[in-house]
Amino acid sequence: MNSSADVQPDACNVRLVDPERVASVNARMPGEEDIADTADVFGLLGDPRRLKLLVALLDGELCVCDLAAVTGLSESATSHALRLLRAHRVVGVRRDGRNAFYRLDDAHVRMLLDLAVAHTEHTEAMHPERSEA
Repeated sequence: MNSSADVQPDACNVRLVDPERVASVNARMPGEEDIADTADVFGLLGDPRRLKLLVALLDGELCVCDLAAVTGLSESATSHALRLLRAHRVVGVRRDGRNAFYRLDDAHVRMLLDLAVAHTEHTEAMHPERSEA
């Protein structure tokens, strides 16, 4: 058992194996705000309903009612999800009269979705949380 004399409160317990690499990683690390914004985007993509909307948009723009039909969501739920995605610049919108047509905002979003879908199609994930009891 350690005595109080063995404890050094000012001692650093952190050990760097490769300080140059740590410095290099820290130099290219995005700012805290960019990290938080990126985490928000992944949070949006983490919802299966929103992800379904985005996958539907891989084939091109669709109006809200068509997106609702494709995903099985109500038009209200579809509109709400699209508002969130638009606020984070994941989707863009084009208005034609009373209709709003949504599309993926840019090539980065398309690439992110393409890579994520390809990853899941070519790997077998283990889902202990989904195991049957």
